[in-house]
Formats: sequence, structure tokens, C-alpha cells
Amino acid sequence: MHHFDEIFTMAANRHGGPGALNEKLSKPKSITELAEMPDDRWLSIITKTIFQAGFNWKVIENKWEGFETAFDGFDVGRCAFMDDEKFDTLLQDKRIVRNGTKIAAVRDNAAFLLELRQEGGVGHILGGWPSTDYIGLLAMLGKRGSRLGGASAQYAMRFAGRDSFILSQDVTARLISEGIVDKAPSSKKAMAAVQDAFNTWMDQSGRSLTEISRVLAMSL
Repeated sequence: MHHFDEIFTMAANRHGGPGALNEKLSKPKSITELAEMPDDRWLSIITKTIFQAGFNWKVIENKWEGFETAFDGFDVGRCAFMDDEKFDTLLQDKRIVRNGTKIAAVRDNAAFLLELRQEGGVGHILGGWPSTDYIGLLAMLGKRGSRLGGASAQYAMRFAGRDSFILSQDVTARLISEGIVDKAPSSKKAMAAVQDAFNTWMDQSGRSLTEISRVLAMSL
């Protein structure tokens, strides 16, 4: 496995040098910022990610104002206690993408966030989860959330601004090249190997998961 400095150099050589590469690297929000993010914004981001999955992202983006209105600004309480009448109304609402299973996921994830609110706070838990156990956060989201398995949870956390890696095709290709995995990671063992590698690179560089993930992607 290459030292992170070597991988950074590979990426820099492909993207105009170290300075140009650094300008392309966004840093995650602070734990304090994430803790202060309102619960409705977490639900909005999670919902947007779920609706984008397997669909044209631009269509969802163009409709998003309608989503916000249709789902009452993603008020967690209102969405969690959505009754059948509201659900049926949403199934006919042309302001949104009328996918019944994804609409149901909004209700389920709102209920999940209410649980987190009682357990210490949505932002505190999702934003404060240690980056050295990011795979533990993904596993928790996949188990307790709705439609948050695989890449959806990874993108939701990135869009929320929390420290994260995304196992995109390019990142996975670099991980395979480094001998960390031999295919797209999905098993607990493979995900643990990925986390160990990212932890090593964090120690070597002092950079966040978010920055390291982007550098890996741009190194090919």
C-alpha cells in the first residue's frame, strides 16, 4: 500500500499540481456545525439522496422545491406520523416523484431520526460518530434507516457535510490497485480493510476521510 503522500503526488500530477489539487478538495463541516444542523435538514438530505438513487439527479434537483413543500419542510414529527390520507395525497402529488416505496421511506426515516433525537440528538450522533469507525456509522444507517444501504448512506453523509468516504468506481479502483480489496467491498471483512486503510492514510496525512476519498478518486 502506497504512503498517502505518494498517492497525493499521483493525483497532483493528473490535476495541475499540488496547489490545483488542494483547491479541488473540500473539507467536511465541523462536529459543532453538524450538531447544530436542524433535524429537518438531515431528513431533507437523506430523502433527496434516496430519491436520486437510480433516477436522474437533475430531475430531482429541479423538483426539490416541490418536495420541500409537499413534505412540510421535512418536519420530522409531521413526516414520522404521516397518516394514510397524507400518504395517498403524496402518491398523486405532481410536485414530487410519486414512488410509493420511497415516500414510505421518508416516513420511516423520520421515525428513525426521532429515535436518534431521544438517544442524544440527530446531529450529535450522525455528525459526531468517529471517522475512524465510519463503517460503523454506515452499518447503523443501513440497519436502522430505510433504503440507506450501500451507496445511499455514503452520499447522504457526504451531502450533509460530515466527514466521509464514498466508494465510487474510481475510489474502489484505487483501493484494488493498492491491494486493499480485490473487488467492490461489501462484506464486513472488506469494509473493515477499507476503514483500516483510510485510518492509516489519515494518520499519515492529517487529512479528513472526505479529502482522502477525493484524492484517491483523482489519482487514476
